[in-house]
Amino acid sequence: MSRGWQEQHAGKRDESERVVSNPVAHMLGAESLHLEYPTRVVLDSVTIGLDEGQRIGVVGRNGDGKSSLLRLLSGRIEPDAGRVTRRNGVTLGMLDQADELPDDLVVSHAIVGDRPEYEWAGDSKVRDVLEGLVGGIPWDATMGELSGGQRRRVALAALLVGDWDILFLDEPTNHLDVEGIAWLAQHLKRRWSATAGGLIVVTHDRWFLDEICTDTWEVHDRIIEPFEGGYAAYILQRVERDRMAAASESKRQNLMRKELAWLRRGAPARSTKPKFRMDAAYELIENEPPPRDTVSLASMAMQRLGKDVVDLENVSVEYPDASTGLPREVLHDVTWLIAPGERTGILGVNGAGKSTLLGLVSGTVKATSGKVKRGKTIKVATLTQQLAELGDIWEDRVSDVLKNQKSTYIAGGKEMTPTQLLERVGFQSAQLSTRVKELSGGQKRRLQLLLIILDEPNVLILDEPTNDLDTDMLAAIEDLLDSFAGTLLVVSHDRYLIERVTDQQYAVTDGHFRHLPGGVEQYLTLRKGITDASASNSVTKTATAAKPKLGGAELRNAQKEFAAAERKIAKLTEQIAGVHLRLAEHDQSDYAGLGVLTAEVQAFESTLATTEERWLELSELLN
Repeated sequence: MSRGWQEQHAGKRDESERVVSNPVAHMLGAESLHLEYPTRVVLDSVTIGLDEGQRIGVVGRNGDGKSSLLRLLSGRIEPDAGRVTRRNGVTLGMLDQADELPDDLVVSHAIVGDRPEYEWAGDSKVRDVLEGLVGGIPWDATMGELSGGQRRRVALAALLVGDWDILFLDEPTNHLDVEGIAWLAQHLKRRWSATAGGLIVVTHDRWFLDEICTDTWEVHDRIIEPFEGGYAAYILQRVERDRMAAASESKRQNLMRKELAWLRRGAPARSTKPKFRMDAAYELIENEPPPRDTVSLASMAMQRLGKDVVDLENVSVEYPDASTGLPREVLHDVTWLIAPGERTGILGVNGAGKSTLLGLVSGTVKATSGKVKRGKTIKVATLTQQLAELGDIWEDRVSDVLKNQKSTYIAGGKEMTPTQLLERVGFQSAQLSTRVKELSGGQKRRLQLLLIILDEPNVLILDEPTNDLDTDMLAAIEDLLDSFAGTLLVVSHDRYLIERVTDQQYAVTDGHFRHLPGGVEQYLTLRKGITDASASNSVTKTATAAKPKLGGAELRNAQKEFAAAERKIAKLTEQIAGVHLRLAEHDQSDYAGLGVLTAEVQAFESTLATTEERWLELSELLN
């Protein structure tokens, strides 16, 4: 992101225009856009627009033109034909994928420029951005001293402290952990009022898309297809589109139906409100089974693994501190009895000890104290971020790599060849003749995972498996993992993936390993409490965190209230789903009726939020 470019395009705001402008005024438009590179046409005759209050998520396959679209709309590049128009006085800010901040630039200057400290320190928006993104990054360091993730956070912070009418964000969640992504979503939701500002974001993070977007644009086959709502609504409409068009690509339709069935069974937060009839889409998934046959997979896992996988009992791990040389404890007194067929997601900030914990499971890390017991039949495989598994086949063609595998495998109860499995994760027959080193980043990632699965491990560890994958390919990988009959352990900052492929979540925090019955939401609540306590050094919060367990009548009352809260959450979820259906079926021209239904949903959702918050509090007390 270039500050000079932003300042050049900022312009002076016309306050009188701001007062009289229509709250849903048009901000930016593209007419008959055509863009081509020497080898292909990227966009052809594309007409699209952005109105005040719209938050657009851009999805599509890698290489289909998502980043090019952002650069066209923001004025970074010019189209070969057509034009982009912007309302007078509109200010634009953009986060590009490229790192444009010079190495000798000081962090403080990159973010706040020459503004005096009293000015930016008194700005609540600036303080919020600094706390949310750059806490722990030295204020007087130069960009050249930072890691890639830290540089990305500084670039994003430098953009967000500015005052922009439209933000263009290209993969803003890269290098952010679950906590950082949740903060960014909340920041963008409260940055403008509901009818002001505009956002266009390219991201593969499906939870993020669902959390913030009012609309979705799919870039494919040189066009842009608009959909109403976030990721869940986009999947609903896409399944209906494919059904109505009687598409011949049956594999893709089946995969999307499976994805839709997951979304319908997912968390209440995903119940977005698309204003279209969804009956036909629901018919498609009426008899769709759950994504995984849990009982069958557990039985198969028991056959492959026996009763014992890996047991960690009262395990601690110490490393020498880099600065002092003295022992530093990374994990303390951890007990984890891993079951056959267990599917666990592991959360934690960078440096918390997640990799150390997985190293204990795989055998690459030795315990300083405690006991590690390994089953006799376990075969552990780890998908790393470094593509190390492809080193020996870098010069080989994909077809030759597959020839070295077994002729058939069982996946999802069906017998399949390695080539069929490769097609299942998005490879085309033409790519079989490509050398491994010439594959794209996403193709290498998919081949890496497939080769690991073809080696038939019974314990699979995935360390940030979503890198370089678009949303369609993530769905394909998840589909493949659904049929994995073994123990699956996943570390990822992709909240959607964690919730999609695992059945339970744990957190590595302060050297301990903690179960999260409330899932990712509970983890974020815990982290917020830790951050607040650290920031304020509050004695009260410390005392509350250390308060003794409940007992006697107090315990029984808390258990009763906890059970009642669970029942109330289930009932409210049903009521919200019912009103959503009524909204979808209601006459869309009856604004008064739609307003009544919308108010009804908002009342239910407000009650649900309060109930869920109390449920988490009780869960903490009872744990």
